[in-house]
Amino acid sequence: MNTAPLITPSRQESLGVLIGLVRMELVRGIEAEIAAKGLDLRFTQFLILKRLAALGPMTATELARAVELDGGAMTRQLDQLEGRGFLRRHPHEQDRRALRIELTEAGHALWQQLTDCNERVLQAAQRSLTDTESKQLHDYLERVLHALRDKN
Repeated sequence: MNTAPLITPSRQESLGVLIGLVRMELVRGIEAEIAAKGLDLRFTQFLILKRLAALGPMTATELARAVELDGGAMTRQLDQLEGRGFLRRHPHEQDRRALRIELTEAGHALWQQLTDCNERVLQAAQRSLTDTESKQLHDYLERVLHALRDKN
């Protein structure tokens, strides 16, 4: 796997480009960690497993929103993960038209293997920051996110 940066940010890079570059490097790092474990899993599938592990069973629509995928792409990812035994779909208790998606035992076991991949990459990303700076960065990014989502 080629780990050379595709784009090197300039000193005056825009916030949007810089955030995009950081995300790209996080994705690259997590996929490299997953590959080093000998697992055949893409970042989007990693995110699906992460959301289900953190939030529990949900509908495909809720999950698609949580990982920012369109319906068709979500269906393809769910088909692949279900085919590999990592998740299952079952009827929703209150809505006969909907299905709930949940991790299987194999999915939970896989997530346990992936948790340390996630932590290593996030720690490496913040290694040049003090604890205070790391907390501040998190706070700033949350505030930016809330400001962008606030339509009022």
